[in-house]
Amino acid sequence: MYSRPSRNFRKPSIVIRTNEPDYMVFELKNTDVSAANALRRVMIAEVPTIAIDLVEMENNTTVLNDEFLAHRLGLLPLVSTEAVAWKRPFEWSSDADMIETAFALDVNCTVDGVMDVTSNDLIPLNPEHRVIPVNYQLDEKPIVICKMRRGQQLKLVARARKGIGKDHAKFIPVATAVFQYKPQITLSHSAMAEMTDDEKQAFVNSDPSKTFKFNPITRMIEVDNEESYMYDEECLVKARELGRPDLVTITQKQDHFIFRVEGTGVLRVADVVRQGIEILHKKCMDLEAGVQEALAVAKGQPLPVSAGG
Repeated sequence: MYSRPSRNFRKPSIVIRTNEPDYMVFELKNTDVSAANALRRVMIAEVPTIAIDLVEMENNTTVLNDEFLAHRLGLLPLVSTEAVAWKRPFEWSSDADMIETAFALDVNCTVDGVMDVTSNDLIPLNPEHRVIPVNYQLDEKPIVICKMRRGQQLKLVARARKGIGKDHAKFIPVATAVFQYKPQITLSHSAMAEMTDDEKQAFVNSDPSKTFKFNPITRMIEVDNEESYMYDEECLVKARELGRPDLVTITQKQDHFIFRVEGTGVLRVADVVRQGIEILHKKCMDLEAGVQEALAVAKGQPLPVSAGG
């Protein structure tokens, strides 16, 4: 028999520590690890981006074969700020919808030595689409596609389309997206009072992540950076060796997580996080609608208008 669960009153919140175009650190509070991991997976696998998906080779006399070059072109990061409004190739679309854009590459090596073919050599055939390689034609070093010698030629047309990380790794908008539990470290002052300074220093040195420090003025052990603790338990082992197993207590806050997200340049990391939250929210709404529909069918009731439509 189905019983209605009690309402969940958790109200997740986010506190942003660092917000740069390609890097963000933020805290996610008042939720559980399933929600935190769901957000991490959505940011990696379901935030849409644009990448080269089809390469039409016209002439390739470089040392790299066509498939290898097509793979390298697919991994070039492309500015994907317009990706949300695009349609994927298999989705229904109208004439006004954006499905793909194209780049031309035509390079001949006429010099002695080695010549680099880079992302700056790609010429957008549809500049109005505002899709270009990251750092395109800027002072920063471009991405090398291949190297050529005198007499070699590479001529092709590359077509970029919308996709998500579930389709292929080239569509993933982040280089890393990880989280850790917020550590909670408590030191026992009574146990510390019975230790010599050498024992205290030995305890501090036992932790390879440098979580603790010894204050020579107060002659006390202090937590220097609790978030650097790697849960290797080296300091706990040392405390037991010193006969002070109650010296330190280390736990994980089960509703407090620290996220670190690094982007590839195709999107601002803040946009990746925002879109990830929106996608996750939509999934929850779709799940709720599906459950309501299933309950209505089980009870023989007419389907809700939203679900039936």
